[in-house]
Amino acid sequence: MSDLARRVDDRVGRQIRGRRNNLGMTQEQLAKALGISYQQVQKYETGANRVSAGRLHKIAKTLGIGIAHFFEGADDETPPPALEHGGKKRSTVELVRSFDEIKQPAVRSALVGLIKVLGRS
Repeated sequence: MSDLARRVDDRVGRQIRGRRNNLGMTQEQLAKALGISYQQVQKYETGANRVSAGRLHKIAKTLGIGIAHFFEGADDETPPPALEHGGKKRSTVELVRSFDEIKQPAVRSALVGLIKVLGRS
């Protein structure tokens, strides 16, 4: 596969992930809407698997965007670092979502301090 093709595939995956996250949709929810496994969504998002034209069309409709959204700026960008499958990234997303639900500023501040201390150890 050419370098350009790889970059475009990676971009499409990042765009899928970004739009899904902006909508507050999980990989499981997107997978169910598409009739596929969440692992397949994960592979699309990380660029491990290529997305067919038909599937990309269905993803775009499910995410409420046009297909062009996936390709905007694809020619201009430098290759980003590869995304990991699930694991750390998924737990980070869950942590941020849970943190965002905390409404008390003092509790949020205390948690930020705790996380900083734990991150250094």
